[in-house]
Amino acid sequence: CMTNKQNSRVGSPCINWCQINPQNKYCFGCYRTIEEIAAWSDLNESEKQAVWEKLSQRKLLISD
Repeated sequence: CMTNKQNSRVGSPCINWCQINPQNKYCFGCYRTIEEIAAWSDLNESEKQAVWEKLSQRKLLISD
């Protein structure tokens, strides 16, 4: 579930489950770090895409 800002083509990975896992420091909902969440609105499209790619890898590692 992606939410898009009107000006943004790369949607936010936020799924409105905003809680940081104290063990790995990733959000339970979107797998971003608090720093990535805070910076999201200031990132350009390629930076946002790079975060999305990290999230896919994190999700696989954490799901194991």
